[in-house]
Amino acid sequence: MIRFGTGGWRAVIGDEFTRASIRRLAAALARRMIREGCAQKGIVLGYDRRFLSREACIWFAEVLTGEGVRVHFVNLNCPTPQIMFAVKSMGLSYGAMVTASHNPAVYNGIKIFTRGGRDASEAVTAPIQDEANALDEEGIRDKDFDRALKDGGICFIDPRDDYLDSILARIDTDAVRRRRLRVVLDPMFGTGLNGLATILYTCRCDVDVINDRHDAFFGRHLPAPTPDTLTDLRQAVLEHKANVGIATDGDADRLGIIDEKGEYVSPNEILALLYRYLLEYKGWRGPAVRNIATTHILDRIAASFGQECLEVPVGFKHISSAMESCDALIGGESSGGLTVRGHIRGKDGLYAASLFVEMLSVTGKSIGELIRDLYDTYGEMHTAEFDWALTPEDRDRIRRMIFDDKKLPEFRYPVKRVNYADGCKVYFDRAWVIIRFSGTEPRVRIFAEDDTIHHAKTLVGMMADFAGLPFDA
Repeated sequence: MIRFGTGGWRAVIGDEFTRASIRRLAAALARRMIREGCAQKGIVLGYDRRFLSREACIWFAEVLTGEGVRVHFVNLNCPTPQIMFAVKSMGLSYGAMVTASHNPAVYNGIKIFTRGGRDASEAVTAPIQDEANALDEEGIRDKDFDRALKDGGICFIDPRDDYLDSILARIDTDAVRRRRLRVVLDPMFGTGLNGLATILYTCRCDVDVINDRHDAFFGRHLPAPTPDTLTDLRQAVLEHKANVGIATDGDADRLGIIDEKGEYVSPNEILALLYRYLLEYKGWRGPAVRNIATTHILDRIAASFGQECLEVPVGFKHISSAMESCDALIGGESSGGLTVRGHIRGKDGLYAASLFVEMLSVTGKSIGELIRDLYDTYGEMHTAEFDWALTPEDRDRIRRMIFDDKKLPEFRYPVKRVNYADGCKVYFDRAWVIIRFSGTEPRVRIFAEDDTIHHAKTLVGMMADFAGLPFDA
């Protein structure tokens, strides 16, 4: 079965991610495009460095062109945001990327994008998913990839230069050149290296690189920039006496930062620093949009500049929609994805990294100084996050107790309100905790934010104990 979650369709290779399921998804998407009258203008396709990604992209393309859809095929592995940019710049109605983003190496998947370069909404993916699951394999038409190339049904494109030039045009490259930053890059064996290195070299940064080879097992680590996975980057920053270490996840739509002292900078801090920078130094104005598990310090920053902060469910498609509806300046999530008004309507680790480097250059401050100033001004807020693998029995038990019966533990703070829109989020006066099921893996996650990391972990522990989940902070 094909099931779309918060970040596209992802499944274990050889289990649900198979040639047959890929073909069914392609046929369902093709038939939707034909009904909407956008098949001849076509779709742009790309793929990352995961096992089977290129082959899966070819299978996908063969069915699309066989069903009558023109395919613009990016013939080198590339970052997901580059495909989103191509959808926007080419004025297409659809794009797709073969990737499982930051999931473990045994996963692969497909993300679908719609006009403007944004993640497809559930209103788009749900009927595609249902039609794909109902299709009979015998009724699917395809055309051999090489034959389709000769016939013109598939054409190779390379949008990389336009994509990178678009980022460079939005960055104060003169300020970055003057600062002469030393940067260590960690693409985490994914697709982020070439584009980000090109941007930094153009801005005359001194660049050192680690973990750049093609490794479908991602160095046997999760290809997500977390404190546990960035130990190599921490060490490299200290060894090279760098100003900053920058990591991107497997498909380069998420960003991770290590500061000049080798300390991990949380995605919440990255998002808060950039929002404040855009407001205070660039003089831009607009609301912020965050998902339900992302820091409330954004609310404080927004209020101090006469702006508001909107809260949406997890899934960048919700952030994109909210940003469009209120002309927001920035949108982001606690997992490291963010975007800024005027760029693509989806998360982009390369653009976020470039903007972060601009911030360091324009302010002339170190990352540590910027974080200290942020907390001195707005008060400290720290987030704790833990997750657990789930059996179907555990999922049913937690769902019944917390989401159906709406039972809660006895917390250390008075409860102000509870939100069940996406998981169960409990709001206190200056803190919050949420428990929710992952939309991309069979896991449950608990996040909490409070004035110290100890207090945040205490909130996580209380919710975990109540849900019958083992917890050791």
